[in-house]
Amino acid sequence: MKARLLLLEDDPNLSESVSEYLEEHGFEVVRVYDAASAEDALFEQKFDLLLLDVNVPGGDGFSLLKEARNGGNATPAVFITSRNAMNDLEKGFESGGDDYLRKPFELKELLLRVQTILKRNFFHNPTETIDLGGGITYDVDNQLLLSDGVEQSLQLKEHKLLKLFIQHKNELLPHEVIMEHLWDYDETPSDGSLRTYIKTLRKLLGKDRIVSHKRLGYQFR
Repeated sequence: MKARLLLLEDDPNLSESVSEYLEEHGFEVVRVYDAASAEDALFEQKFDLLLLDVNVPGGDGFSLLKEARNGGNATPAVFITSRNAMNDLEKGFESGGDDYLRKPFELKELLLRVQTILKRNFFHNPTETIDLGGGITYDVDNQLLLSDGVEQSLQLKEHKLLKLFIQHKNELLPHEVIMEHLWDYDETPSDGSLRTYIKTLRKLLGKDRIVSHKRLGYQFR
């Protein structure tokens, strides 16, 4: 099976060159050009490695990875950036990066770094299981919610909502943000369905874990 890579790079020419080169060497590459698209891809899909530019529209690679790490995503990541100051290098590793490649670079060098990280991760791949407290754990990879070791059944959108809450723990999530994540563009969002999903998660996690802020949104604690 091909290793699947997420490439966040806002320069279309560089993005095309990198993706074509890696695909020629047996990788599957998903290309995105801004922070929001990268966040959506991380939320909806599973990757073996992340290649992240830092200066991108709508955000930056450092914050994107830090948020993913806080949400339990342990996918290895390489920053690809023209920033070369030592404090940027430190920030990259502090945010959870595994490697840091400065632009301009040789495609062969990128390939070698990718191969090395994937080989290392193959032999030591941490399980993305999050301890939610009270005997409750969530296996991100397999979308498996366990309560004292017993699997709890969730619908697809309930899984998506739980992962969204985990990624933004203690943050107030506006209704519109939640709706955009749960419903595709060709679906009709439903306030009633959202309330049902919230009720289900409260029943499993504890009613005080999800706080409702009237007319604003919800907060997972």
